[in-house]
Amino acid sequence: MPASKETPKPKLHISEQPITLRNFHRHVNWLHATVVILFPLVGCVLAFYTPLQTKTFIWAVVYYFCTGFGITAGYHRLWSHRCYSAKLPLRLLLAAAGAGAIQGSIRWWSSKHRAHHRWTDTIKDPYSVQKGFNYSHMGWILMEQNPQHRGRTDISDLDHDPVVVWQHRHFGKCMLIFAWVFPMLVAGLWGDWWGGLLYAGVLRGSVVQQATFCVNSLAHWLGEQPFDDRNSPRDHFLTALVTLGEGYHNFHHEFPSDYRNAISWYQYDPTKWLIYALSKTGIAYDLKKFRYNEIEKGRLQQSKKTFDKKYEKQSSKLSWGTPLSDLPVIEWDDFKSAITTKDSALVAIGGVIHNVAAFILEHPGGKSLISSAIGKDATAMFNGGVYEHSNAAHNILSTMRVGILRGGAEVEIWKRETCSDDKVIMGKCTRRTLSQAGGSYCSRCGEVVRVT
Repeated sequence: MPASKETPKPKLHISEQPITLRNFHRHVNWLHATVVILFPLVGCVLAFYTPLQTKTFIWAVVYYFCTGFGITAGYHRLWSHRCYSAKLPLRLLLAAAGAGAIQGSIRWWSSKHRAHHRWTDTIKDPYSVQKGFNYSHMGWILMEQNPQHRGRTDISDLDHDPVVVWQHRHFGKCMLIFAWVFPMLVAGLWGDWWGGLLYAGVLRGSVVQQATFCVNSLAHWLGEQPFDDRNSPRDHFLTALVTLGEGYHNFHHEFPSDYRNAISWYQYDPTKWLIYALSKTGIAYDLKKFRYNEIEKGRLQQSKKTFDKKYEKQSSKLSWGTPLSDLPVIEWDDFKSAITTKDSALVAIGGVIHNVAAFILEHPGGKSLISSAIGKDATAMFNGGVYEHSNAAHNILSTMRVGILRGGAEVEIWKRETCSDDKVIMGKCTRRTLSQAGGSYCSRCGEVVRVT
């Protein structure tokens, strides 16, 4: 018989293969590497031979903020999260500024960012910090990615936006004009064409890129988690300072449709301030805010969770007394008879039986008061009838638990119905007082005997 052919193993995607000298060139996304690595390096070298004029420096800083806001106020909060609405002139300006930031089209950028929110910290997260700080910062864009791990998202709304569709279709031309040609032309007004291209174009674009990349890396690495710690996003002023206000990332991941990234007046979020200012002109509108009630509930829940984690280890070392579920159920008659034993001084408080024998002489109020409660239900006495005991007294008492009182209090014999084989007898009671009480306890099984 002919030998059976072995099923060939599926070929691994290049991203799943080890990096070697022979296949290194296949791992790199050379288009992205050229724009993100090569251009800035060449720019840094040329800067040694190109004097920086004051006007060009000021223009580079101004254009840095313009293109940065194109990402934060445009790509991110307007198109990715629909945090607010904008009229056509503003959408055109933000689309142009975003193209000048050299980070792909609105459609491409937003689809990746929506996938990041939907699949945070999983294999489908395009820039998951779980793969390392360097990967989430730049590695994801420089190295080829396995399309099978791509997180799917709905961007149908973007496909119906003519500004998004046009920019995506002509992004190469848009990037060329607004990333390099436009800043060069402006600097040409004072005769510094080459300086405008180099400083306001190439190097400015590189700084904007690195600042935005910090949202993917630094914002998932540095800071606190005041709203949720199940995933990696964090809040930190330093990240906010670098990213034009995108550093309060823990809040943003919890409430992504809020146009604010920072909700306190003293937190640095210039993108929020810009959107708010634009709304006063009417060019931006329908600014979305998450309800204060839900924000504060999230903050409170996380604070409690953090507190519980912090003190869980310490709490486990302390004695809180025998859990109620582990205590035996004791009849009233047995409770009364047990108090006469040598080592017992039983007191019932709140339906729980406590052995206070070792504490009688230590009782701050004197032994006579505590001795007078032995064999009795001292609930009222302990909870304020005689003295309203402190929290420390309650904690000490919890360590003296020995049993649960059947029925929770004294049950007189005439109020009981006995049954055979521990089964409740659902008989009638002719006693008026019992009828008014609405029921009684079986002395053997402890179940309520309903009466009429």
